[in-house]
Parts: sequence; C-alpha cells; structure tokens
Amino acid sequence: MKSGEFTRGDIVFQLRAKIVDIETGGMPVISLNEDFAKENDFHNMDRVVVSFNGKSLVAAVDTSEKIVSKEEVGIFEDVWKKLKIKNGDIVEITPVGKPESTKYIRKKMDREELFDKEIRAIVKDIVDEKLTDVEMAAFVAASYMEGLSMSETTSLTRAIVETGGRLKLRKKIIADKHSIGGVPGNRVTMVLVPIIASLGITIPKTSSRAITSPSGTADTMEVLANVSFSTEELTKIVEKTNGCIAWGGAINLAAADDKLIRIRHPLSLDPEGLMLASVMAKKVAVGATHVIFDLPIGEEAKLQSLGEARHLEREFTKLAEKFGIKVETLVTDGNNPIGNGIGPNLEARDVLWLLKNDRRGPLDLRRKSVLLAGKLLELVGYAKEGEGEKIADAQIDNGKAYQKMKEIIEAQGGNPNVNPEDLHVGEFTCDYEAEKYGRITNMSNHALAKIARAAGSPVDKEAGIYIYKKYGSNVKQGEKIFTVYSKSERRIERAIKLMKELNPVTIE
Repeated sequence: MKSGEFTRGDIVFQLRAKIVDIETGGMPVISLNEDFAKENDFHNMDRVVVSFNGKSLVAAVDTSEKIVSKEEVGIFEDVWKKLKIKNGDIVEITPVGKPESTKYIRKKMDREELFDKEIRAIVKDIVDEKLTDVEMAAFVAASYMEGLSMSETTSLTRAIVETGGRLKLRKKIIADKHSIGGVPGNRVTMVLVPIIASLGITIPKTSSRAITSPSGTADTMEVLANVSFSTEELTKIVEKTNGCIAWGGAINLAAADDKLIRIRHPLSLDPEGLMLASVMAKKVAVGATHVIFDLPIGEEAKLQSLGEARHLEREFTKLAEKFGIKVETLVTDGNNPIGNGIGPNLEARDVLWLLKNDRRGPLDLRRKSVLLAGKLLELVGYAKEGEGEKIADAQIDNGKAYQKMKEIIEAQGGNPNVNPEDLHVGEFTCDYEAEKYGRITNMSNHALAKIARAAGSPVDKEAGIYIYKKYGSNVKQGEKIFTVYSKSERRIERAIKLMKELNPVTIE
C-alpha cells in the first residue's frame, strides 16, 4: 500500500464486475451489495483498492442491494474507463484505511497551521482522487473560516504546480495577465494578447471557462478556434506565434486547483488563500516572469472597495515575490459591463470589430485593453513609464494586433479570415426598452449575467445580450437599451421573466 494507507489484514475479495454507466465526477466509486457489505464490515464511503489486470486505483464504496448481487461489484464509469474493465471481469477489492492527509485536514479545522509536507500530502491525495468530496469540502471550509498564512499559501501554490503540467518555454521574459473577474463582457485578454505578441513578447495565456458568468475567455475564444491542447501542442503554438489563448483545464496545469474549484463553487466559498494559490500556480506553471493583475471594484464586483483591492494587491505581490515573478496591479471600474456583447458569439464579434478598427468595436473595451497592455509593456521593460499605452494603441491602429490575432487563430485550428458578421446570434429575441426619459445611472452586472445565462449562454454560443446604451447615456422613453438573443423559445421566455423581476437598468 502507499504511504498513509493500511489494509484490513490484507483481505482481498474477488467479485464479478457489473458496469454502471454513471460518471461520478469526483473520487472514483464502486457499489457493493448491502448484505455483502454488512457481512464484511463495509460502510458507505469506506475506501478500497480496485485492482484489475495489473492496474489499480482507490475508490469509495457505495452500498446498494438493488444495483448488484452479493457476488458482484458495480463499477462506475470513472473506474471502468481507467482500468479498462468489462462486464463479467473478475476484479479484486482490497479494503484500505483513510489516507494520512485526512488528519491534516482535521488539524486545519482545529485552527492549527499546516506544515509544507502536510499541504503537499493533501494536494497529492486530491490529484490522486483519494479524498472524498466531503473531505475536500472540509479543507475548503477550514481554509475559509481560519484563513491560510502566507507560508501555507506558498506551499499550496508550489504543491499545485508540482502535481500539474508545465509549459517549458525557453524565453527570458514571459508575460501574463490575470483578472479576478466578475464583470460581464470583459474580454480584455483577447485584445491584450495579440497586442503583446505582435511586439515579439511571449505571452502564453491560459484562461478559464465560465462557472457562474455568461462566458469565460476560453468559451469566447472557442468561437474562433480550438482551445484544448496538450502542453506539447501549446508549446509549439506559442513558439510559432508568441502567444495563445487556451483553456487551462485542458492542459492540466493545475489539476488539484480544478478539483478544489469544483468543490468551492456550489458552496459559494472563495477563501483568499485558495484563490491566491489558484491564480499564482497557473502563472508559475506557464513560466511567467511578469504579470499584470486587473482588480475590478464595484458594488456588484468581487471586490467592493479600494481597501479590499489594496489588501489583495499586497498579498499578490508578496506571493509573487516567493516565485520570482514581477507584478503590477491595476484597480479598475467593475460597476458596469465592458464591451457591448455578453455571451460567446457576441463577445467574439466585439473583439474582431475592435481589432479590425471597425466603428462597431467597443471603445470601453479598447480603452481598458490598451491600459492593461501598456502597463504590461512598461513592466517587462519594452516601454518607458507613461509610453506603454501609446505603443499598445498603435498596434491596433496599424493592424498588427489584428494580424497577430489571425496568426493565433490559425495556429489554434480556426479560420483566420472569419468575419464578425458570420458569428450568428439566436433567432429568438427580446428588447429591453427605457421606461422613461432620463440618464442611465446603473447597469446591474449580476442581473445582466443572470439574464444572459437564462437565455442559454455560454452553452448556447449564439445566446446572450447586446447592449446599445451604457452607463451615463441619455435615453428616451421606449428607446432600446439592449437585446437578448437565444436559440430556444423556452429560454427566451425565461430571460424575459428575469428581466421583469431583476430590473437590470436604473434610469434617473
């Protein structure tokens, strides 16, 4: 057995496999007959080693007399796929105890600080799928309630990197960018990356898919090109074009973090230490040497005050120093959407229009993208202080950023000559009109995100919202403020219902 595990007297049971076409999505699971379990002292969520044909893995036990007989073992999809088990195969089941990392989780719950080796053990068992969702949730909850010290956060970052994949780019300077999110339509990455890459600076950008938002950067980029690659494939793309915009989850850069995010999401918990480690691990994994951090603040943003932003800025900087990364943070306005489109196709149109210097390109998205790109150019030493924005803006004006985006799209398997007008929107629509004459004093990020998701975004790439009038605009009664799109009549009806309930726009 592995370190931290023990057998119950080396008892081995041989049972006939019965395939169960259900994927658990967490720790692997097998099912035992209820009577068999009682006779042999098995309980729900006990651990066993499942062995077949020279391969094995640790799984949790589920007891059910309905699924299998006493001579059978129910093999769920996570298990039979990994071990290549078929119906009727004879499988060995060996009872084992809990891994030692569960003691360290209890230690954290008892308000004690964890040592480096203890955090490494927890992360390794998460990656090896030896911890149940309940045990991982306990670790997340303890991290939320008790917090993580900088020493713990550093250990967690290092452990996440060591248990995941890494890009190996032979470059002295590797630039990167991160936003803590929470602002709909904020596709700065898809403008910033081609600007930076067009100047010969390496920027391998790995991004996330949407969790609660109408679209993540990876969802929007997927409209234009493939975003799922191996580390080897991604390395070739970056070496060819200086940049990429890919889905981080596909290259397993931070396997432990992806599993913790799956646990954190339904609990609505975002412990600062886990968030810091999550972000920094992905930067270390791509070899970043210089990183610009975007910290949007606003009433409905993740950060609601300047004080919160400055605190997070200090923590990011301290953690980055541990890994030799130079950082700069920008506090930006997170009160309103950035860009006109919300949803994959609509956001991709915005990006292409902007890079092509089309008048339909959103000015607020351009301003923010140029601001962050300019600061990144100054951070890496390409531009003198105060001159970065001019250089970044010029790369859009002269068309070089657009040409670089075409190169990246082609390298990632997309059509470099795609027209924004070819990115279709849903056939079912509904307009949101001004109730009275006045000035727009607020556009609710939360409400707009919920309406876009109700319409089908991001799963339905054609769904979302297109905004015509933004914060500060004067409107007349009955004037169109935004349009909702969907491919589904049922979903557009849900979006209409939400529009009436949430009152997403304030006019005064």
